[in-house]
Amino acid sequence: MTAEQIAQLVIEMDPASATAAARLRCAGAWVVQGIAQLERRLEALPLTGEGNAVIDGSAISALDTSGAWLLHRITRKLEQRGRSVEINGLRPEFSTLLKLVASSATAAENPLPPIPGLLVRIGQQTWRHLLELSGMLSFIGECAIILLRSLMQPRRIRWRPVLHNLQTAGFEALPITGLLSFLMGVVIAYQGASQLERFGANVFIADLVGLTMLRELSPLLTAIIVAGRSGSAYAAQIGTMKITEEIDALRTIGVRPQELLVLPKMLALIIALPLLTVYTDATGVLGGMIMARAKLGVSFDVFFDRLGDAVSLSSFLTGVCKAPVFAAIIALVGCHQGFQVTDSADSVGRQTTVSVVQSIFLVIVADALFSVAFNWLKI
Repeated sequence: MTAEQIAQLVIEMDPASATAAARLRCAGAWVVQGIAQLERRLEALPLTGEGNAVIDGSAISALDTSGAWLLHRITRKLEQRGRSVEINGLRPEFSTLLKLVASSATAAENPLPPIPGLLVRIGQQTWRHLLELSGMLSFIGECAIILLRSLMQPRRIRWRPVLHNLQTAGFEALPITGLLSFLMGVVIAYQGASQLERFGANVFIADLVGLTMLRELSPLLTAIIVAGRSGSAYAAQIGTMKITEEIDALRTIGVRPQELLVLPKMLALIIALPLLTVYTDATGVLGGMIMARAKLGVSFDVFFDRLGDAVSLSSFLTGVCKAPVFAAIIALVGCHQGFQVTDSADSVGRQTTVSVVQSIFLVIVADALFSVAFNWLKI
């Protein structure tokens, strides 16, 4: 190895003054093969006190990552000993490599934040949920004000979007809601038939299917299907519009997004969901009636006669009156989560999932509250 290829570190300073400027002249090839001697030299550096330190790298003939790392360590050691360091004479490519190594070292030196304790995490989660609840209540309040203003001035309602949402959320949902309700009626009749047959109470299958479907399962099942089908679509549509800045454009031209996007969806769903509930009542009873005839030998005429005695008008209206409340919950939650989307495609999928989960959860909670209220009112 020639003299030009040997890595060197020469220190030039006035030993009589602790504050005198120190000069370090680097020469040779600062590569991994000759870096060991420089490591030992670095440990023995007698540079303490104040003053400037100038590192002259004009004589460095080669520099790799290990050499740049060592040069960065020298700089850090001088700074820790109270010196201000200036590096001169490095080639542009060497300077770039040194900056890259320095940035990596700085990132590695930064300690990770401590893991919060259990109580801290509980507090953070609680505070975040309270903020979400506050935002949801604020959104509901804005939509309620806009709804009241639109009802007092019907000309403000955009009927074309209402009709479009009525078609997508109502008419196009008929096949899936009807099929699932029909199958649910079949399942209830099949499961109840074996028990009723043991006691010779075959005709009471109409009571079981009618009350179960009309009071509870039809409105609840329909709301869950619509939440997964339409509520998620509302969140995805509004979230995509927010990413593409269409929401900001509406605000710029003076149009409230709630009035244009939320109100038509909510009105359409409030109209569509009770109608879908009546439809699923019919298909669910039809499925139970077919299974009662096949399993218990109960004819259609007998089933209808018993159904009229078992299911009163109040029982039918009990199920139907839940539907508008479920519809408002689904529309408000779906639209609200759409407005919570941030500027990323991943956020659209995340908020869409949250909208479905929250809608179904709140629908079930509302159904439980309805059951308690109806029981208290003896309905």
